[in-house]
Amino acid sequence: MKYIKEFMIFIIHLYESRRILIALVKNDFQREYLDSYLGSFWAFLRPLLFVFVIWFVFSIGFRAQPVSTDVPFVLWLLSGIVPWFFISETLSSGTNSVVSNKYLLKKISFRVSTLPLVKIFSNLVVHFIFILILIILFAFSEKGLSIYLLQIPYYLFVSIAFLLGVTWLTSSLRVFIKDISQLISVFLQLSFWLTPIFWSIKLIPEKYRFIIEMNPFYYIIDGYRDIFINHIWFWEKSSTLFYISITIVFLILGARIFQKLRPHFMDVL
Repeated sequence: MKYIKEFMIFIIHLYESRRILIALVKNDFQREYLDSYLGSFWAFLRPLLFVFVIWFVFSIGFRAQPVSTDVPFVLWLLSGIVPWFFISETLSSGTNSVVSNKYLLKKISFRVSTLPLVKIFSNLVVHFIFILILIILFAFSEKGLSIYLLQIPYYLFVSIAFLLGVTWLTSSLRVFIKDISQLISVFLQLSFWLTPIFWSIKLIPEKYRFIIEMNPFYYIIDGYRDIFINHIWFWEKSSTLFYISITIVFLILGARIFQKLRPHFMDVL
């Protein structure tokens, strides 16, 4: 009950501070992209170039067989890599959200715990556009669109909840341990290759697949493919309960550590 009460207080604070939160998100997005010559175009150019390289290497170079017979490899790849871009970018920027906005620590009325959420919402702007691109591409493909698109809000919500808990943890530790940023960078590089993003989980022997399915990143990535390709509802997945449980654990753990370390932020920054 204690954690539920604290969470409700946090939600109420977000609602009451919604104008400040929106202003911070807009400022963060502009600071990230609009100061360069190509502006926000960079937010899409880098991921698209990366997708093109992966597609070229595995479709043209290695002539890999289609993972799914229902859709072209590039659509299968995009449906998995779009959520990965959101996850990786949010973890990277969210980890540095406190140190990069240390001037806000002096604002008495400002709740510092919303800083990771600012990064999440800022990255969500780009993610929404990529989702729209996915919808358009599948609409013109043989696969088409289906009622399973209704699951998009669910997967957005559970991914935001998980990322908020993790970035509460990493951003508070980053204030005291500078190496956290590098550790997260290395962790994301390893996770990209170990998570079935451009390769199928079917390559793993069935008795070992549960190890991959315990990966929270895979739950979201596979969820997007369930929306656009596999057509499976989230409540039909055996890993849903585990993902929700680990999300709650990270939310509680991240919130408690952030709360305990928050009074000491100014001493270090």
